[in-house]
Amino acid sequence: MRTTVGIIGAGPAGLLLARLLHNAGIDSVVLESRDRAYVERRQRAGILEQGTVDVLREAGAGERMDHEGLRHDGIELRFARRRHRVDFPALTGGRSVMVYAQTEVCKDLIALQLKEGGPLLFETEALAVEDADTERPRVRFRREGVEDVLECDYVVGCDGYWGVARSAVPDGRTFERTYPFGWLGILADVAPSHDELVYARHDRGFALLSMRSPSVSRLYLQVPADTDAGSWSDERIWDELERRFETDDDWSLRRGPITQKSVTPMRSYVHEPMRHGRLFLAGDAAHIVPPTGAKGLNLAVGDVVTLARALTHRTATGSDDLLDAYSATCLRRVWQAERFSYDMTTLLHTAPGATPFEDRLQLARLDRITSSRAAETDLAEAYTGFPIG
Repeated sequence: MRTTVGIIGAGPAGLLLARLLHNAGIDSVVLESRDRAYVERRQRAGILEQGTVDVLREAGAGERMDHEGLRHDGIELRFARRRHRVDFPALTGGRSVMVYAQTEVCKDLIALQLKEGGPLLFETEALAVEDADTERPRVRFRREGVEDVLECDYVVGCDGYWGVARSAVPDGRTFERTYPFGWLGILADVAPSHDELVYARHDRGFALLSMRSPSVSRLYLQVPADTDAGSWSDERIWDELERRFETDDDWSLRRGPITQKSVTPMRSYVHEPMRHGRLFLAGDAAHIVPPTGAKGLNLAVGDVVTLARALTHRTATGSDDLLDAYSATCLRRVWQAERFSYDMTTLLHTAPGATPFEDRLQLARLDRITSSRAAETDLAEAYTGFPIG
């Protein structure tokens, strides 16, 4: 089998890249180890930056998002029983975010790829990337028990931290930080208790109120990193959420049936460079951020938009200039997102063993954001998205 661009992984990064290449007249093949049902139901990110929304629309994948997604013009910061709304459009010249789950983005892109694009092969395990430093890289894969080879001009690894693409980049340098806490996340069949996301800093730990739809709530609690989600009863979860969201007004938390529980680890990770020869890394294969800043999916979109532009430029002009600049271009955005995600995480979470001095610093930082338009603008600009490319 032969193609111009071999894409490993049918998450949002791989699927969007295939769509952008199709629209540019560049053929590709997508290899995905899981089946279609798994890809379309795995719960991940739910906040799309303004730039991601614009890209999906331009790619022809925005119709259902615009119909079913929830535009949000701000977030609420909650601390010391106080509430403060950050108004995104007023601070950023009109930018906003969209609540639209990664599962739905994948469904939309899969449907388009199967209808209009090149081969999308589910239940196809990539085994190795070979000859990445030559003009004819290859992906060795297994499908239906039979090994085969996909010959390419370029290979793009969108297969995550544990995928084969990252391990095929020799002599890379990694930067990482593991946090001593995680998020206990739930899905609940109950209307959200607020019409925008609420980020709560509390002495007992961080909490986040989010949503998946007008009738489904997504909520998170900071817990120790080794927490077993099953050890928390539904009543205990709701009681703890009520404590951490408490305010001095009459706001109340709606409770409902919990349909899913899981614990998300918190870590920061960057792999440099994001390229080796004709192998390019994108998304979680190259970088991971703690979910506090809502940056993971959006960073992946920035990667593949940058790469699609470079490949289109190469096809049109024969120049490798943009391909050669791919890693450096992406990493500028990546490190800004890492910085913002780290800032949000350390601003809102209670670190084990934190001293009263450190607690006071957190409150001082929150007071600064909520009393200074400049500080608030910096948060709003970062949250709604750094420029792509």
